[in-house]
Amino acid sequence: MIGVMKGIIKEKPEVGAAYRDNLPVPEVRDNEMLVRVKATAICGTDMHIYNWEKYAQERLKLPMVFGHEFAGDVVKVGSMVKNFKIGDRVAGETHIPCNICYQCQTGNKHICEDMKIIGVHTPGSFAEYISIPEDCAWRLDDSLSYETGSILEPMGVAVHGVLSGEIGGKTIAIYGCGPIGLMAVGTAAACGASQIFAMDVFEKKLEVAKKMRADVVLKSGQDDVVKTVLDATYGRGVDVVLDYSGNAKAIQEGFKILQKGGRFTMVGLPNSPVELDLSESIIYKEAHVNGSTGRLMYETWWQCSELLKSGKLDIKPVIGGIYPIKDYEKAFEALKNGAPGKMIFIP
Repeated sequence: MIGVMKGIIKEKPEVGAAYRDNLPVPEVRDNEMLVRVKATAICGTDMHIYNWEKYAQERLKLPMVFGHEFAGDVVKVGSMVKNFKIGDRVAGETHIPCNICYQCQTGNKHICEDMKIIGVHTPGSFAEYISIPEDCAWRLDDSLSYETGSILEPMGVAVHGVLSGEIGGKTIAIYGCGPIGLMAVGTAAACGASQIFAMDVFEKKLEVAKKMRADVVLKSGQDDVVKTVLDATYGRGVDVVLDYSGNAKAIQEGFKILQKGGRFTMVGLPNSPVELDLSESIIYKEAHVNGSTGRLMYETWWQCSELLKSGKLDIKPVIGGIYPIKDYEKAFEALKNGAPGKMIFIP
């Protein structure tokens, strides 16, 4: 194994990052495997890190390679790794469970009480190699490309939110058409939603939402979302609202278009407290409100793989651009300017 690698590293507590060709290849502990990264995608978390926002300031210890959405080949395994071997193609699960807390031992590894996150608490995937615990590897089906594999992790966030309640035959409203919201649109369509409304502030993202099979797309702040949705649903509102935006106004509006007895699933992370009229929004409506984070380990991974293999869900329209890793600044700039879809690096 070569001793150095190329990658993107957060070196200084300021906006930006640095490309280096002399980073040390990670060491592999007994329960870990070394993966040769073939494709790695930018997440919203990476934008927080790149821009050195409060989230990153409170969690990262610099310098550190970041990034956590990836796929590649296993090139080395630790002595305790049992389920993977050299040559296996894998995608990466971001959440590192402790395996000893109550949540881990009762089937909820994805909300581990002492959870660590790849690319935040441990070195990430924006490099030629990454070392990950065996728990964080998912065997990539031979029918799926590395590029598709690199966005299975965020796809899992979309799928977990959509399938956290009944979806077949239901009317759905989805707020936020970033990559995860777009994959949620495709998932809802593939799983039999009867009508899908998609909302965002960027027209280009709404155009992709149409490709992902949204029936109605509405520009937030310009179109009358409440009237349009209520008119289309005989005044009742939709069965399910899925928020992937984290925007306070979107969340408040979402409860206005949720029918009585409907489900509101919150996935997007608000940057500040959200004010709600609990009586009108939840209590009188007997609304079912749930939070959804990450992916079920590993049920959601199976669901993602099977949806893609079935041919009922195509996530290629969600890929916004593929860049050599040395051109990372162009990819981050595109996202900053509102470009739709996932930006993928090839190390």
